Order: sequence, then C-alpha cells, then structure tokens
Amino acid sequence: MRIRRALASVYWALSRWRPRLEQAPDEDAGILVGAPHTSNWDFVLMLALSWKFGIRVKFLGKHQLFAGPLGPLMRALGGIPVDRRDPSRVVAEIVARLEAGERFFLVVTPEGTRSRGAHWRSGFYRIAREADLAVTLGYVDRTTMTTGLGPTFRLTGDVRADMDRIRSFYQGKTGVRPGLGTQPRLREEG
Repeated sequence: MRIRRALASVYWALSRWRPRLEQAPDEDAGILVGAPHTSNWDFVLMLALSWKFGIRVKFLGKHQLFAGPLGPLMRALGGIPVDRRDPSRVVAEIVARLEAGERFFLVVTPEGTRSRGAHWRSGFYRIAREADLAVTLGYVDRTTMTTGLGPTFRLTGDVRADMDRIRSFYQGKTGVRPGLGTQPRLREEG
C-alpha cells in the first residue's frame, strides 16, 4: 500500500486535476459509484484517488481485458472479469465474495459505457441492496478539474428517492468529455 500511495502522490503532484475527499467512507467495504464516466481517464483518476486515500478498490471489466499479458496487471489493479454473455451472475459473485470475508469497495460506473445513454445501469443499486452495503459517490468534474469522493449513505429501497439524492449530488458535474455524460436515472424509476 505504501508503494501505491507514493505513486499516487507523484501522480497528483504532476496532474492538472486535484483530489478531494468530502467524506471518508467509515466502513471497509461498499460500492463506490464513479460518474460521470465519459473517458478512460476516469479509470486513472479514480485509481489514483483510491490509492491516495488508502481505499482498497476492485472494479468490473469485460473478460477480454483479463486475457493475455494484460490479465495479471488488471487483476493486480483490482479487476474482476465479467463475462458479458452472462452478466446475471455478477451480483451473486460480488455478494459471495463479501460474504466470504473479502473487504473492498467495488467501483461501478453505472453509465456503463463512455458514451451518452438513456439510463444508468442498476447493478450498483442491486449489489448495494443485496449485500447491505453503503454507497459512496465518487466523481470527476472537468469544470473544476477535481475528482473526489462525496457522501456515503445507505440506499433505502425507494428507488426514486435514492436516485433523487444521487441526481442532486451529480448536478453540475461534468466528465472529461462533457458531451458524453448520461443523466443519473434508472429504468426502474418508471
């Protein structure tokens, strides 16, 4: 962990971006929402942020990224391969890992892709509810050149009210490529 913190310190010293910690998560496991997700730079920023603040993170990636020479690196960075041909197993696998005693924050980019969409994907919501995990709102904001961690809270199960709270937090935050962001809205909201 010391090496990661040292690398993060160098990164932040050289970067035009600035890290912010509005509220440190008070648990050792949870869901870390990463939004807006409009560029591959979001990954670098969130990884450097988690290393700076000593937060153990894992992330989901398409299984093809874990094949060949990139596989060991992706796993070492905290990657969990997801077979997109059967994504229904993801929630159960994450819950099983946590029940087996693994402690980590799962970084989820609910926009899914780095392009504009109609809705966020609800996997982060389902995992948080099924595993009884708090959600921490992580962000990238190009307008202020900051990336950081905002509030941590438990979802209530009232999807619309929870998403209203999430929308309120992300209001005005723009990604690295501002035109590609998706409004925080789940299909389940109706």
